[in-house]
Amino acid sequence: MTDTHLHCHHAETAEIICSLPQDGVIEKVSATFQLISDPTRLKILLLLCHCEECVNNIAVAVNMSAPAVSHHLRLLKQAGLISSRRLGKEIHYKLSDTPEAQLLHRSIDDIFDIRCHH
Repeated sequence: MTDTHLHCHHAETAEIICSLPQDGVIEKVSATFQLISDPTRLKILLLLCHCEECVNNIAVAVNMSAPAVSHHLRLLKQAGLISSRRLGKEIHYKLSDTPEAQLLHRSIDDIFDIRCHH
């Protein structure tokens, strides 16, 4: 049996609990962190924070095959972190212009101590 009453350690605890995001939002954020916890996807995201690239160049940068990179790109795109556009026969990828993707960009730059000109 669990205790369903708050222990009154801090006055703001109940207020914070009431303002917690809904479970769906928590699950989406958790899924994003799981997605970028993969070293390859993190490296791809780091690259795409700073330039737009095609699958082949990304594959060379992360030392993987183009099909393997395409799988990672698909997951990042489904999460809304990257976007793509067709240039001739190639598809080029870049970081999405969403608030979440831009926050990740700033966070990645801070974590890796990168001074970005964007």
